[in-house]
Amino acid sequence: MTDERAPICFYYGNGKLIDLAEYPRVVLQPDFYKPEEIAYLKGKGVHVLAYLTLSEDTGPPAEWQRTEVNPDWGGKFVHVGHPDWVSHVVGQARDALAAGFDGLFLDTLNVELTFPEDVPHLLTLVAALRAEAGSAYILANRGFGMLPRLAELVDGVVFESFSARWTEEGYAAWPPDTLEFHAQIAEQLLRLQLDLYALDYADDPGLTDFAVRRARQFGMQCIVSDRALSRV
Repeated sequence: MTDERAPICFYYGNGKLIDLAEYPRVVLQPDFYKPEEIAYLKGKGVHVLAYLTLSEDTGPPAEWQRTEVNPDWGGKFVHVGHPDWVSHVVGQARDALAAGFDGLFLDTLNVELTFPEDVPHLLTLVAALRAEAGSAYILANRGFGMLPRLAELVDGVVFESFSARWTEEGYAAWPPDTLEFHAQIAEQLLRLQLDLYALDYADDPGLTDFAVRRARQFGMQCIVSDRALSRV
């Protein structure tokens, strides 16, 4: 992270409660934290969101899984509209909220890039999660293929890899044409009256500063982390 305390922390490890308590909002893996640990963070004034994946599954073989695998993380892509997958994800959300989480963070929403026929099913799943969550806070990672409808179902959007990303050679800024394309999307997001965050990846001060400054130009609060989201 940058020297200035970020407005939110995405942390996919476990423990580090004292460090996490310094943030106003955190995104955590619900299986890694007990209800009493969540209660500790909430007692420190932290708004705690539970991570959910909506279009990929790293669990045991299941009938909703596709044969295709995400080459970066190894999870199986899923048939988003499969009734049992919908029940599975909504059940995860229900369990997380019952354990004390304040809201949900929805990941793997970019199905328009992999299985565009699933976009309507994904919107239906997000709507089901909103129904389950009630007024609880929902933060979406990208999901641009579902705009503007997505904005009616969530409270905020994270623009992952807005300015910088990780590659096989390390961390780097996007080329100019991609930066311009992302800027066009950011301008669209600004019109939707949502909480906006940029989540960028960098490992040196120069790239970090570039990402933070560029995010601010587009009304986004920026968080900079490593690929594994292991920094607190």
